[in-house]
Amino acid sequence: MADGRMKAIVEEEEEEEEEAFARFPGVRLSSRTCAGEEGAPSRKVVAKGEIFTFGERRESDEATAWDLKRKRFEMFNLGRACENTAASSSAAEESPLPVASEYNSQSSSTLSENEATYILSQFSRHFCHGNTQDSKDRGGVGKDKSDNRDVEDVKIHTYMMDDILHKIFSFLDQKNLCRVGATCKEWRAVSTHEYFWRRLKFENTRISQKNFAIICHRYRNATELNLSNVPNTCMLAREAMASLRHLETLILERGVLSYKFFHALSACPALSTLSISEATIYDEDKGIGDYENIFIHHDRLRDLRILKCYLVCVSLRCCRLQTLSLKHSTMMRLKLHCPQLHVLDLSSCRDLGDFLIRSAVMTCPLLASLDMSSCTYVSDETLREIASACPNLSALDVSYCPNVSFESVRLPMLTELKLHTCDSITSASIGAISHSHMLEVLQFHNCGQLSSISLDLPHLRDISLVHLPKFVYLNLRSPKLASIKASRCSALQHVTIISNALQKLVLEKQESLATLSLQCQNLIDVDLDNCVSLTNSICQVFSEGGGCPILRSLVLNNCKVGLESLNLGICPMLTFLQIEAQQLLILELTGCGMLSQALVNCPRLTSLDARFCREIKDGSFSRTAASCPNIQSLILSSCTSIGADGLSSLCWLQQLTLLDLSYTHLMSLQPVFDNCLQLKILNLSACKNLADSCLDALYKEHALPSLRELDLSYSSVGQTAISHLLSCCTNLVHLNLNGCTNLRDLVWGSSNSHSCEDLVEICPSNSITKENEHLLEVLNCTGCSKLEKVFIPSMSNCFHLSKLSLKLSVNLREVDLTCCALRTLNLSKCSSLEILKLDCPRLINLQLQGCSMLTEENLESAILRCNMLVILNVNCCPKIKAADFGRLCAACPSLKHIYAGGMGSSYQRIIHYLT
Repeated sequence: MADGRMKAIVEEEEEEEEEAFARFPGVRLSSRTCAGEEGAPSRKVVAKGEIFTFGERRESDEATAWDLKRKRFEMFNLGRACENTAASSSAAEESPLPVASEYNSQSSSTLSENEATYILSQFSRHFCHGNTQDSKDRGGVGKDKSDNRDVEDVKIHTYMMDDILHKIFSFLDQKNLCRVGATCKEWRAVSTHEYFWRRLKFENTRISQKNFAIICHRYRNATELNLSNVPNTCMLAREAMASLRHLETLILERGVLSYKFFHALSACPALSTLSISEATIYDEDKGIGDYENIFIHHDRLRDLRILKCYLVCVSLRCCRLQTLSLKHSTMMRLKLHCPQLHVLDLSSCRDLGDFLIRSAVMTCPLLASLDMSSCTYVSDETLREIASACPNLSALDVSYCPNVSFESVRLPMLTELKLHTCDSITSASIGAISHSHMLEVLQFHNCGQLSSISLDLPHLRDISLVHLPKFVYLNLRSPKLASIKASRCSALQHVTIISNALQKLVLEKQESLATLSLQCQNLIDVDLDNCVSLTNSICQVFSEGGGCPILRSLVLNNCKVGLESLNLGICPMLTFLQIEAQQLLILELTGCGMLSQALVNCPRLTSLDARFCREIKDGSFSRTAASCPNIQSLILSSCTSIGADGLSSLCWLQQLTLLDLSYTHLMSLQPVFDNCLQLKILNLSACKNLADSCLDALYKEHALPSLRELDLSYSSVGQTAISHLLSCCTNLVHLNLNGCTNLRDLVWGSSNSHSCEDLVEICPSNSITKENEHLLEVLNCTGCSKLEKVFIPSMSNCFHLSKLSLKLSVNLREVDLTCCALRTLNLSKCSSLEILKLDCPRLINLQLQGCSMLTEENLESAILRCNMLVILNVNCCPKIKAADFGRLCAACPSLKHIYAGGMGSSYQRIIHYLT
């Protein structure tokens, strides 16, 4: 019976273990069996960061089994809370020290003190008080059964406590592990678990050799040991190598190592990584001060670093070594037998001769990365030999090597090349570099003789050019070029770049840069700060059809000398613009529909065209106006984000003569009337929100006395406001009323218009008399669909009106004009025109195309007093026949050209009369 019960318990626990495998896939689990209460088996399944306990189950008590499942589920939730809390903290190493008094490391904790307190409090609340609550809930149960349940709860909570402590402690570093281990026996037992002791870290720690030996004997499965800045480094290291048979990584820093230490390395068979830094190496037989040869023979060592050490000779025989760094180490000789070596760092090994480096490197045929920077004896001959012996070399650093010119060196597989402070590098070196077709990263720093670079490399991604005093010309053609750094190249004048990947171009402080040619389809940001010699040729880069179609950010700070005009053309993706150019006069931002921030500081700027820049807001415009007080022409057409607050900054532009506010949502023009006293041209076309009262200041207060041209096309201005403008604003020379649907009659000086006395009351500041002359020369009323009558008598005083356009006014029925200066009258497509009266002795061109209601008799009567008429267009006028042309020519002897044709025929000249 007992055997059957034991078998059932084991089967249940195996099912639980399989469930754990399913919930945590990919986690390697190891199980161990330990004796529980009353001989019941208990197995702990240990995973990385997870410990699951499968405790005792009794088939006679299902409630206990359900309680165990519920508490395990709560434990898993608490574990996830631990993970979320630790994720917000910096990652720490999971290697504790067993003796808190000996731990002096300054490493930071993974969990803060408050976070750990919170987690432990949650643990206490959920599990430590569970018995009391459960006892209260079972108040009605018999005493014996209650005692049994209490015993079972004690067992469950004991198992769960270990699990949760393992979970919490896995997020603590060794300093806090030592602290919690000193709390009680149970916590000490958990904190000293082998899982937390795989990586032993003793940096900056004073520990006795005896305690260190105890630790090594206790945790023989440790894989990593760090003895940086620890007294007795050599003794502790040799003890570790003798005890820790699974040691893979050994780190020693600022210690004292004997010559015999390197012989003992062979006794550590699992060692794969060895790092020695700033160590003093000596021979025990001769004492400190007598340096000997270092010989390392190890069959499994893969990564070796000996940094900042003073040596005489280094001899290595490591058949699996892949990475070797001797950086900043002083040595006279180097012998390598490392056929698998891939990465070799000899930087700052200044005492190694050219021949020694050559002979050592040539024994490594698989070498892929070589750093010989600051090896002052390296020559081109060495590079040629290495190129022949190491055909797979892809990364090379020969910075600070004065004898390297790179001429006649061929490295076809090279992907990364660094040349810093190489005085022998010239433009001839670029020819050899161009043969490295796989090159991806190229750096030239402080190469004083380099004057030009012209490269066509299909894989080049990154190029860096820093402090090249004689560098003048840069020509790069690479479809993958993504990053360019050019700094302190004071002589650089011409830059040509062709790339499909370049997104950001920074050419700061290139004071001589005059020509910039870019064919970069994905270029987003351009920074040309302090490029004071830029000429207008840069406009071709950013104009429509240029090489930067999706440019978003352009910085042109302090472009003082050559840049006088900048046209960014159509840059629909430009969102940020910063310009500081002392000599810039003209700036065109036409079509920059995404531009939201424009910082323009150009004190001499006279013209700013920002049409279609819909995202520019009041703040950006105000800063620009304050920084550019000399603007005379300002175009803000379709800048719908600029409102009254932005227009108030017009007070800075006292010299403004042209202002275009067409296609905006303005409702008030008072800032314009108050601040633009010199304004001559005002465009308000398609401003649908303007009411009639917005124009009161023009004809009542005589605002804008210098205004000569006004455009109200397609606006919502009504008949009354237009009549007042025509009658009172005698200073206007050009008036556009195209598409004004509220215009019905254009009548001056009739009974329907205002008398001279009425005009004096409307315009008190501009007394109207019969002798007053209107300066109006051009009046355009094209497409006024509701216009029915036009009457301009002699009393209107329009002595200067020379051009009148009424075409496409489909409801226009009557035109009566007495204009002594009128030369061009356009009535094309006025299909309802029936009455035409003209007293225009200087009329030369009369367009009547499509006037289907006009008769020959009316036309003959109209042109009788047009003594200078030369051109008459009656195309598509069905009531005027070719037989009537003789009568028309007789009525107007000056007529020379008559254009006519049937409906639908092409525009053509039918009769040409010469008188």
